[in-house]
Amino acid sequence: MNIWPLFMGLSLIGLAVGVQGSLLGYRAELEGFPDNLIGLLMSCYFAGFLAGSIMAPGLIQRVGHIRIFAALSAVASVTILIHALYVDPWTWAFMRLLTGFAFSCIYVVSESWLNQAASNETRGQILAIYMTILLMGICAGQFMLNLADPAGFQLFILISVMVSVAAVPILLTALTTPPIEEHQRVSIAHIWRRAPMGVMGIVLSQWCASVIFGMGAVYAAKLGMSVGEVASFMAAIMGGGMILQWPLGKLSDMVDRRWVMGGASIIAAVVAVFSSQELIASTRLYVLAFVFGGFSLSLYPLVVALTHDHLRPHESVPASGTIILIGGLTSVTGPISVAFWMQTWGLQSFFLSLAAGLLLMAVISIWRVLTIPALPAEYKTEATLQAATTPVGSVLHAEDEEE
Repeated sequence: MNIWPLFMGLSLIGLAVGVQGSLLGYRAELEGFPDNLIGLLMSCYFAGFLAGSIMAPGLIQRVGHIRIFAALSAVASVTILIHALYVDPWTWAFMRLLTGFAFSCIYVVSESWLNQAASNETRGQILAIYMTILLMGICAGQFMLNLADPAGFQLFILISVMVSVAAVPILLTALTTPPIEEHQRVSIAHIWRRAPMGVMGIVLSQWCASVIFGMGAVYAAKLGMSVGEVASFMAAIMGGGMILQWPLGKLSDMVDRRWVMGGASIIAAVVAVFSSQELIASTRLYVLAFVFGGFSLSLYPLVVALTHDHLRPHESVPASGTIILIGGLTSVTGPISVAFWMQTWGLQSFFLSLAAGLLLMAVISIWRVLTIPALPAEYKTEATLQAATTPVGSVLHAEDEEE
C-alpha cells in the first residue's frame, strides 16, 4: 500500500505544530500576558492532548476515521485563526485546549492507518519514518517564525493553511479504513509494580519536555532575543533531541538502560546549569541548547523502552495508553509550575528547574542500577524513536509475540 500521502500530510502537521507552539509563546510575551496566564494557556495544549488521546478511539468507532480526521483538521485550522482575531489570554487558553485535542485525535487516526498498512516485518521501519518526519517537521517549523512578523496575523494564516492542506493527501489516500481494537487498559498501579523506574521516568522526562515545548520560546523572548534568535534557540534544542535519540536508544539496547538514562540526565543537568548563565543569544548558547535537547528529550524513548521491558507481551498495547495518560497528566503541570518560578525567582530558574528535575532522574536511575540487578537481555525490547508529548505507540506498535 502507498503510505507516502500520509507522510506528506504528516510533514505539514509537524511543521504546523512546531511553529505554532513557539509563535504563541513568543506572541504572548510580546502582548504582555502575565507569566502565570502564559503558563496556563501553554498547559492547556497538553490537557487537550490528553483528553484527545483518551476520547479518540471512542469517537472513531462512533463516526469513523475519515469524518473524525476531516472534522478535527477543520477545528485545528480554525482555532489558530481565532488566536489572531481575539488576542486575549483566556480565549487563547481555550483555543489551545481545542488545538491539543484536535492534534491528538489526528495522530491517533494517522497511526491507525499506518498500522493497517504495515506488516510485522515493516512496522518498525514505518514507526521510525513516521517519528522522523514529525520530529523534522517540528524542528524545521521553528524557522518559519522568520517568514513574517509574529506581531501580525500572517503566520497564523499560514499555519491554518498548512493544517488544511495536510488533510488533503491523507483524506485522498487509498488505504482502507482500519478497525479500532478495544484493549483493557493496564492500570498505573500495575505498571508501578512492574516498573517503578518507568513510571518515575515518564513523569520526570515528560515534565521536562512540556517545559521545553511550552515555555522555551517564552524564556527566549524574555531574554530579549529577536524572532530569528528564538527560532534558532528552539530549533537547536529540538534538533538535538531528534539527532541523539537513535544513538542513545541503540546504546541502551546493548547495556543496562538505567546507566544510559542516568548518564544522559547528568549531562543534560550540567549543560542546563551552564545554559542558565547565558543571557544573550550566541553560538555558545545554541551549542549548549543542542546538547541539552539531545540528552534531555532523548530520555522519554529510553523510559518507554524500559517500561515495556518489564511488561509481558500481551500487556504492551494497553500499557501504551496508560503511559500516555501518565505523561499527559504530568505535562499539564510543567508550563504552569515553571511560569510561576520564573516570575518568582527570575529567568535563570527556567534552566535551573530543568536541571533539578534531570538531576533527580539521574539519582533515581543510578541508585536503582546499583541496588537492583539488571534485566536479562532476552527480556529487553528494542528502543524506537519517540517524541515526548506525542502519542506515538498509542496505536502504532510492533506486533507482540505470544509467550
